[in-house]
Amino acid sequence: MHFLVQYPMKKLLQISTIYFLLISFLYASTLNLSMSSSPSRINPILANDTASSEIAKWIFNGMLKYDKDGKPTTDLASSYKFETPTKLIIKLKENVLWHDGVKFTSKDVIFTYNKIIDPKVFTSIKSNYKEVQRVKALDDYTVEIIFKKPYFKALETWMIGIMPEHLLKDEKDLMTSSFNKNPIGTGPYTLESFKVGSDIKLSAYENYFEGKPKIDTLLYKFLPDPNTSFLFLKQKRLDYGGLTPIQIDRQLTKDFKDSFSIVEKPAFAYSYLGFNLKNKKFQDKRVRKAISLAVDKKELVDILYFGHGKVCNGPFLPGSFAYNEDVKEIKQDIKESKRLLEELGYNKDNPLSFEVVTNTGNDIRINAAQILQYQLAKAGIKMKIRVMEWQAFLNTVVHPRNFEAILLGWSLALMPDAYPLWHSDSDKLGRFNLVGYRNKTVDKLIEQGSTTVNREELGKIYKKIFKIIADDLPYLFLYIPNTITVINKDIKNVEPAFIGVMHNQNDWIKE
Repeated sequence: MHFLVQYPMKKLLQISTIYFLLISFLYASTLNLSMSSSPSRINPILANDTASSEIAKWIFNGMLKYDKDGKPTTDLASSYKFETPTKLIIKLKENVLWHDGVKFTSKDVIFTYNKIIDPKVFTSIKSNYKEVQRVKALDDYTVEIIFKKPYFKALETWMIGIMPEHLLKDEKDLMTSSFNKNPIGTGPYTLESFKVGSDIKLSAYENYFEGKPKIDTLLYKFLPDPNTSFLFLKQKRLDYGGLTPIQIDRQLTKDFKDSFSIVEKPAFAYSYLGFNLKNKKFQDKRVRKAISLAVDKKELVDILYFGHGKVCNGPFLPGSFAYNEDVKEIKQDIKESKRLLEELGYNKDNPLSFEVVTNTGNDIRINAAQILQYQLAKAGIKMKIRVMEWQAFLNTVVHPRNFEAILLGWSLALMPDAYPLWHSDSDKLGRFNLVGYRNKTVDKLIEQGSTTVNREELGKIYKKIFKIIADDLPYLFLYIPNTITVINKDIKNVEPAFIGVMHNQNDWIKE
C-alpha cells in the first residue's frame, strides 16, 4: 500500500508498459526458415510461383481450407452448406479484421471473385471458376454461390485467398499494383520487409481472428543454393527445412539428430513410365503387363531414395478419399514376364525393344531409367534411353507425342481431378493425356464424378476409376518419394499430419 501511495497512477502505467516491453523482448521468438527464390507477386490470385505462394499463405485466408486430414473446413467462413446441388451458401465470421484494422465482409469476397474472372487479370486459377454462374452477397456476412451444374470442386474453389476491396477497388491494373509487393491480408502474419534477392520478415498479427500466433516472427533467409540451406540447418541457423534421402542416411551427425525432429511422409507426387498407346507396340495390354512384371519397384525405391519412399500402385494420392486400398502392387515375376512375351511372339531372336525419353536436370529420373533398363534386360526386354534438355524434351517429344515411352512425374492434389490425364477428351495436343489413354467406362465415371458434390459418393466413383486405370496399365506407376522435414526440437506443439506439419503453426512455441 505504501508503494501505491508513493507512485501516482501515471507512473505505474509507465512502469507496467516498460515491464511488458521487456518481457516481450526477452520472450520474442523467431522461426528461421529458408527460400531458394524471391516471390514475384504476393497476391493470392496471382501467386503462380512457389515462393509467392509460400509467403501469401501467411498473409491471406480463403473462406475455406483443408483440415489436417485433408478434408474441407471453414477458414474465414463460420459455416457452409449446399441448399441445392448447385447453390452453396457460405456464412462469414464477423470478427475478422484486415491488417489495417478495417472489417472483413462479403464485399471482399465479391470483389476477389470479380478480379479472378476479369479478362484484364491474368491468373492461372481462372479456369477453376468456369462452372460458377453467379456470386452474390446476401448481406455483409452471407455469400450465395450459384453453379451452372453440380461441381465436385465447388468447395476447393473457395480456398483461394481473399483480397481487400477497400484497398484495391480503385486500382487500375492489379497486375502491376504496388499491393503485390506490400500486401494487406487477414492472415496470422503481416509482411514487415521484402526486397528481391533478400531475406523476408513477417510479424505475428495482434488481432488475428484465431488469436495471435505464439511465434512472433517468421524470418525467411534467402538461400538459393540447397547446399547452403543444409549447412545452415546443421549450424542450427534454420529451425525448419527439407532433407534429401542421401543427407538423412549419410550426412547427419548425432548432434543434428539430437537437435532436430525428423518427419517423413509420402510426397504429393509420383513418377511413371508412360507408354504411347497409339504405338502398335503397346496396344496389347499383355505387352504392358510383361514390362510391369519385369520391374522391381521396391528396388527402385531402395536404390534411388535409400528406402525413403513407397511403391506407386495407381493415379491418386495414398491416404486420400480417392485411393483404392484393394489395388495391390504388381510384384516382379521374370518367369511370367517371359511367358507373356513368348505368347506375343517375342524371344531372343526377336526381343521386345523400345526407347524411353526423359529430361536432363533430374539425376534421380535418369538413374531410374538406367535401373529400369537393367531390370527389363532380365526378361529379355531391350530398353534404350534418350536424355534431352527440358525445353527441347517438351517441345519436340512430349507435346507432339513423339515418343514410344517417356519417364516423367506428376504432382497430386488433395482433391484429385481425373479429367486432365485420363479422359478421352484430354487426348489432344496441348492437353495432358500424353499417352492417348481412352476408356469409355472411365470417361463416364469422370463425368459422373464431376457433378458429385457428396465427397463419400465421389470417393466411391474415384476408387472405381483408380482400379480400372491400374488394371489397364497405360502407365507403369513407379514410386512416390517421401518428403523429409526436420524441425528444431526447441519448437513445441508440432503435430505431424496428412497434409504436413504446418497446419497448426499458430500453436507452435519456440523455447
